[in-house]
Amino acid sequence: MVVQVDHSAVLCDAAPVSYWLDDPTAPPSAPPLVGRTTADLTVVGGGYTGLWTALLSKEAEPDRDVLVLESDRCGWAASGRNGGFCSASLTHGLSNGATRFPDEITTLERLGKENLNEIEAKAEHLPVDCDFERTGEMTVATEPYQVESLLDAADLAQRYGDNRIYLDQDRVRAEVDSPTFVAGIWDRDGCALVNPARLAWGLRRACEDLGVRLYEHSRVDRLDSRGDGEEDPLVLRTEHGQVSSRRVALATNAYPPLIRRLRRYVVPVYDYALMTEPLRPEQLGEIGWGHRQGTAGCGNQFLYYRLSRDNRILFGGYDAIYHFGNGLRPSLEQRESTFMKLASLFVKTFPQLDGLRFTHAWAGAVDTCSRFCSFFDRSHGGRVVSVAGYTGLGVAASRFGARVMLDLVSGQETGLTRLQFVRKKPMPFPPEPIRYAGVQLTRWSMAGADRNAGRRNAWLRTLDRFGMGFDS
Repeated sequence: MVVQVDHSAVLCDAAPVSYWLDDPTAPPSAPPLVGRTTADLTVVGGGYTGLWTALLSKEAEPDRDVLVLESDRCGWAASGRNGGFCSASLTHGLSNGATRFPDEITTLERLGKENLNEIEAKAEHLPVDCDFERTGEMTVATEPYQVESLLDAADLAQRYGDNRIYLDQDRVRAEVDSPTFVAGIWDRDGCALVNPARLAWGLRRACEDLGVRLYEHSRVDRLDSRGDGEEDPLVLRTEHGQVSSRRVALATNAYPPLIRRLRRYVVPVYDYALMTEPLRPEQLGEIGWGHRQGTAGCGNQFLYYRLSRDNRILFGGYDAIYHFGNGLRPSLEQRESTFMKLASLFVKTFPQLDGLRFTHAWAGAVDTCSRFCSFFDRSHGGRVVSVAGYTGLGVAASRFGARVMLDLVSGQETGLTRLQFVRKKPMPFPPEPIRYAGVQLTRWSMAGADRNAGRRNAWLRTLDRFGMGFDS
């Protein structure tokens, strides 16, 4: 007989807000835009992508008038709700990149490593400490059939010059002691951990220090063009203000893009996470984790977990929930069944910590596209550029996305703008109700594959053939 364990006691005091955002050191809110103004470059969105775009633009051309419009507060959405895994990969992993961009993957891997190194260098000088730790990431198998995929991943990485360490059961449990671990691979250099909200706040402060004008609580309702000429202004309207701008960079992540045709390419998928109370030294000793690396499973319904600076465990993933019609609203951020499932999986993963309480439970919307990595767009004669579709791996890739947007909006062809990775778009999602039905069928099929030793059914194999194959 299966005994259902009630985990409500360890969740009863969990605050319904991101642990990272629930921080007394959060900066005060900037004022909204009121009245009319002008700008050389207007950035829509105050998350990582938008803030990196503004910062890099101002660093390159200090005299450029750069303005950021954020609908809520900078870092409030995905940038303040993620796990803080700052990965070098621009392509949602080497395997995905090698499959989709075989002729460019060597270049993309190099660019990704350079990008992470540049973030590390910048983190040392940001005016807000973002707890940057270059600890790497460990991917773990929790079922015997997954070991082969780990070995394949290690072999693929070695072909591209990455030496990822394979860990058998004894060695992986010596790193992080969970009875669920069968094996693992450790990428020691290709990932860092950060406090995601403080990274956003540090970028915000750096932007302001360079003279970027920032307006929060200023949702852009409309984007118009006053002609098709190179110097004809673009007009962005908010509830109480208006900006006439020479160039516009759109960085709205999972939220509906101002360019309507791009709405076919992104679906918002909710990802959920818990944060524990701080571990006592003896509790931390029971699980090890001396190298503090980020850790994630390799199944379709995978979990990810990491330590915070004060030795809490962030534990998230597993469920990925899409709501009909690209649903996005605050009420969707609290899902009791998912939090209960995560609490149950936490005890299964770390039975030594049974009874540890959770202090925070939250969700964030992931901007999911069919190729799982960012794509780019130019409109209005190249004066408006956008990037979206990071699919959960945008903490570091957002800086690269900002670099590409600035190259695109300059109108000059560069090494980045010549990449097929930049020029080619993913396959769009179908309209509703087919979209919703397809996502639900895919979720059901992926869960079935996890129960069936990874074997993919006819639906998943069909998606694979059309370049929309979901794995994790």
